[in-house]
Amino acid sequence: MLKQLFTSGARIKLLETFLLNPDGEFFIRELTRRLDEQINSIRRELGNLKSVGLLRSRIKNRKKFYVVNKNFLLFNELRSILVKASSTIDNLSKKLQKLGKIELLVISGIFLEKNSPTDLFIVGEVDKNQIEDLLTREVSMKRPIKMSIISKEDFIYRLKINDKFVRDLLDDPENIIAVNHLEKYLEGRV
Repeated sequence: MLKQLFTSGARIKLLETFLLNPDGEFFIRELTRRLDEQINSIRRELGNLKSVGLLRSRIKNRKKFYVVNKNFLLFNELRSILVKASSTIDNLSKKLQKLGKIELLVISGIFLEKNSPTDLFIVGEVDKNQIEDLLTREVSMKRPIKMSIISKEDFIYRLKINDKFVRDLLDDPENIIAVNHLEKYLEGRV
């Protein structure tokens, strides 16, 4: 089964499209434009992914739409691999850093498909409205992204008093610390 999943560039692009947008419905021509691939390779790879059970199709308005089968045996595992391997988080981190002075950026919650009190934890000086605009443009999620933005001084104070919210975010090994300019304050914590 794994050999069938990871054999071509077009298939990897399709896997990223469907697994990173699990609620999306796509038709062939839309995918060829979006992925910049030939229609025959897209058609062939959609057939392959459908034959292993990862995709399902349906006809709507005389177009054949493909959706990911969330009940596929390896759906969660494949999605987790792609989320972690995806440069989306890295790109998002770089774009966020351009919006202000970020001392610490912790990515959690919806980005890692887990329950968390926040999806983005930012320590530094940033404009929340600019971040919201960036997230609206760059990230398509099924619910609003929860952000927590605090100053460096507030963060240091919360570390000193052993604040549960901050402690839980930093101690969770699944969370991604994308930016860390506060190493001296976090020694022994992360």
